[in-house]
Amino acid sequence: MPSSISDALNTLCGGLILISAFAMVAVRQVQGVTRFFVAQSVLLATSCFLLAYSQHSMDLFALGLITIGAKVVTIPWVLRRLLPSEFYERREINQVINIPTSLLLSLLLAIFAEFLVSPMVNAAHDPVIALNLPIGLACLLIGAHSLMARREAIPQLIGILAMENGTFFAGIAIAPQLPIIAELAIAVDVALIAVVVGLLTRNIQETLGTTEAASLDELKEEVAE
Repeated sequence: MPSSISDALNTLCGGLILISAFAMVAVRQVQGVTRFFVAQSVLLATSCFLLAYSQHSMDLFALGLITIGAKVVTIPWVLRRLLPSEFYERREINQVINIPTSLLLSLLLAIFAEFLVSPMVNAAHDPVIALNLPIGLACLLIGAHSLMARREAIPQLIGILAMENGTFFAGIAIAPQLPIIAELAIAVDVALIAVVVGLLTRNIQETLGTTEAASLDELKEEVAE
């Protein structure tokens, strides 16, 4: 595969990664948010494989495999095992702001990310950095916005993971020779976060009948008499 085709496919992956970030903001179902996160993670792994080919880097190839194992396979499986099926079937409607406003803010964040990194992109003169850095920062900001806009526990978790995906996409362009042990440690941490949040969400659902994080503010400790 010629290098030009590899670069073109990586550009396509970058565009689809940004679209998946907007899609995670737009959908109203927990299952839909999870599916778009998995799709985004597959695109991240694909970008790793393409950059590994063009840069002849086995480290990037290994990072792509770790991404698939941790985010495409392990995290969805863990959440499916820990949470009841009805949790995925109902609509996720508890949000601070509505979907159109949230999408507009996400677009503004993406534009802001482009302007913020443009001096660094111009100084680098690297097409990979010019693509990955603004898109990665945009995904990070959109994930943070989703984290604050959603009130349900699992969509908030997906927002955190989406932020990590954005950081990852920018990182493979800035530091493609990141040690495997570092990325492996990050993948294990992310999987552990998913397990902990999944267990807490299940226990909260069984105890309170809701997974709305805002409702936890109303909990008060009762003094034993």
